[in-house]
Amino acid sequence: MATALRLSFRWVWWWAIVLMAGLVQAQAQPIQVTDDRGRTVLLPAPPQRVVSILPSLTETVCALQQCQRLVGVDRFSNWPAAVQALPQVGGGIDPNIEAIVALRPDVVLVATSSRGSERLEALGLKVVALEPKTHADVQRVLGTVARVLGLPPGDAQRLWHQIDAGVQAAAQSLPAGVRQTRVYFEVNRAPFAAGASSFIGETLTRLGAQNIVPAELGPFPKLNPEFVVRANPDVIMVGDRNFAGLTDRPGWSRIRAVSRGQMCVFSNQEADTIIRPGPRMAEGARLLADCLRRYAQP
Repeated sequence: MATALRLSFRWVWWWAIVLMAGLVQAQAQPIQVTDDRGRTVLLPAPPQRVVSILPSLTETVCALQQCQRLVGVDRFSNWPAAVQALPQVGGGIDPNIEAIVALRPDVVLVATSSRGSERLEALGLKVVALEPKTHADVQRVLGTVARVLGLPPGDAQRLWHQIDAGVQAAAQSLPAGVRQTRVYFEVNRAPFAAGASSFIGETLTRLGAQNIVPAELGPFPKLNPEFVVRANPDVIMVGDRNFAGLTDRPGWSRIRAVSRGQMCVFSNQEADTIIRPGPRMAEGARLLADCLRRYAQP
């Protein structure tokens, strides 16, 4: 009987070794993705050291429960709070190439508009460029980041369903009067606006509001301030960092939203939540819904 037990133990031990070897081999499988530049990026194994130079990508990594893989972020990444303790490597327009290289990343996540990608690749680093601008883009980028990290597709799918359900819940919480509300959302004081085809515009549409900036002008068009005067929105939405001087623009005192004081000025933290196309989109939708509820037509 003792001999049989020893043999049984050996078989169990042998199968455990085989299973562990298979798991390690599966984890070390090469990963291939196509980024938003149309470039194919081949990673020899799931990256354990990740640098992110776009806040929405930083948030996506963390929302996929992989924050521990981040070793560096851009200066604007501030959520979740833990990433604020990581080394900062500049921003999209001024990445600190030396600092990034010094962190020895397995992959660098950047926006397609980021500078320095070619330089990083020339230095031998793997670069994946992603820049979501619509709801569909956010869903796609979630899946791409999950693949880059070697995660099963279900992780990204579950996260997207949570985001989408949160946006829908915000929409269902609003009264019918919101559908008569014409909205202008200013992203930057240039002024750049969130058009109907942007992810912010799509959220506003799902909430029932009418965006004064039509889809044909593009996701985030730069406008002539007179365009907003002529459109005469009922509600203006803007972040606090871009609010200074807005009401002093020529003719803007005649805009219905300004004359009636129907403006939502979001704190910097709230604005970050709203303008980042990523895992906090449902929270952003709730902030927009709270504003619309305040000024909804009876």
